[in-house]
Amino acid sequence: MESIRESLINKLHQRSAKVSVVGLGYVGLPLATVFADAGFDVVGIDLDQEKIEAINRGESYIQDVDTAQLSRLVSAGKLCATADFSVLQEADAVSICVPTPLRKTGDPDLSFILSATEELSKYIHPDMVVVLESTTYPGTTREIMLPKFSEGANIKIGENFFLAFSPERVDPGRKDWTTINTPKVIGGITPACSQVASTWYCQALQSVVPVSSAEVAEMAKLLENTFRMINIGLVNEMAIMCDRLGIDVWEVIEAAATKPFGFMKFTPGPGLGGHCIPIDPLYLSWKLRALNYTAKFIELASEINTGMPRYVVGKVQDALNSHAKALNGSKILVLGAAYKPDVDDLRESPALDVIGLLRQKGADVSYHDPHIAHIYHDDWDMDCIRDLDTAILDADCVVIITDHKTYDYEHILENAVLVVDSRNALGSSGRGNPKVVRL
Repeated sequence: MESIRESLINKLHQRSAKVSVVGLGYVGLPLATVFADAGFDVVGIDLDQEKIEAINRGESYIQDVDTAQLSRLVSAGKLCATADFSVLQEADAVSICVPTPLRKTGDPDLSFILSATEELSKYIHPDMVVVLESTTYPGTTREIMLPKFSEGANIKIGENFFLAFSPERVDPGRKDWTTINTPKVIGGITPACSQVASTWYCQALQSVVPVSSAEVAEMAKLLENTFRMINIGLVNEMAIMCDRLGIDVWEVIEAAATKPFGFMKFTPGPGLGGHCIPIDPLYLSWKLRALNYTAKFIELASEINTGMPRYVVGKVQDALNSHAKALNGSKILVLGAAYKPDVDDLRESPALDVIGLLRQKGADVSYHDPHIAHIYHDDWDMDCIRDLDTAILDADCVVIITDHKTYDYEHILENAVLVVDSRNALGSSGRGNPKVVRL
């Protein structure tokens, strides 16, 4: 007689299993489209009515999801969206892709995971697999989700209900590594949970990497981003040290990068941004503090990286002083607001801190970003300037925060009075130029 696990695995192989994705942001919507493209019937769940209406019209609001692809899937009846969690009672496979931000106190905010778990627990049933993708500290899947799901009638984890963690690895804007071809780590609460979850994801993704437990999968994600955070912190401090020593940090980095082994190139900048690197390592640091251990590398790197916006503002102030101008009252044009080039993602962008600090010091600040028309942040909001050429000519200082490829940097250099380049966007043209200050 076929077991429930075998029955579910067969459904997944045949792609007759009904899939639901909870959270339709930068992670959830691309994942939902990949599952739908693989032949699954997918229902996305989100509380944002505008997102729901856009999806059901076949319109993408995520840069990494092509509107033509989304429209095709919606028209074919393979993908739809709703705010009604009751559709989960029909689901065979559920992926949870909700945000996991930090509170202002630096503690993990698990409210979105808790809310999704609470809603899902109302509709769980035997013959179901659930995978959490939201980045969090090791133990979350087992300590928070498992007890709640185990309360369900006739639910036996690893026998008729399967729970796993698979960290999202989305890097918005990339074309080479996307949801479908980035290797997917999956760790279950039990070996059977890993097997079922891996079987599901294998039907849509090119490469799945099973690991021994949910905790290993959770920790792997934190290691990935902690590695990047610490190395960025190192090169940011190197930039500060080179500045003190009168050495060009960018030339130092290029020289070091010629070594074919034992060195990985990282570059400095105005701070960390995005949905992962500034936040995820602090989840681990918080968890370890509860175990009376201080994650020294994480704490130090975070201190250096969070200080970079202030360091850049100091550079602007010094640059203006060298031109006999005060920062207070000067016209400052910030180029680039997104956290990385060529995306429309503002999350944790250092541009927000740089703009806020400049405003606090009395500067007359404007910004331009070809991907972001308006910024709402804390106690201020701002529209993107429309006439970039005039703004460059009028500015007392142009500050390059995000090096979008669409900018004509030679034109900027030619027409600006003063430029603070925090990304080496001007390259060799800025080196030794008296009106350019480089990080």
